[in-house]
Amino acid sequence: MGRFAVITMTEKAADRVREIVATRENAHGIRLGIKKGGCAGMEYTVDLVTEPSTKDDHIERDGAHVYVAPEAALFLFGTEMDFEQTTLRTGFTFRNPNQSSACGCGESVELKPADLKALAEARASA
Repeated sequence: MGRFAVITMTEKAADRVREIVATRENAHGIRLGIKKGGCAGMEYTVDLVTEPSTKDDHIERDGAHVYVAPEAALFLFGTEMDFEQTTLRTGFTFRNPNQSSACGCGESVELKPADLKALAEARASA
């Protein structure tokens, strides 16, 4: 039986998480969340984790640790976290099936909660 994961992360995202943690004292990983803001209504948040919380969902890939804040799990369920570097932008990107729209600059998004039943079934089957 596999381990349940609210999100998945690509190899590039895992590489970047490991780079961040390696350069910060007492860092264990990053915490992914959401907050109200921006013209579309919500923004993704990425914070350094120095003390993991047992309430967070924990995702690990090749030694990269990402923690998902419990209040964000319904909005992030099924999301793939990636990292991209272009001439205009460097940062984490999110392919989120719960995203219904985004603002023109891409800084904020409109998110709808995932189906609670689907989330509960995924947790139970893992």
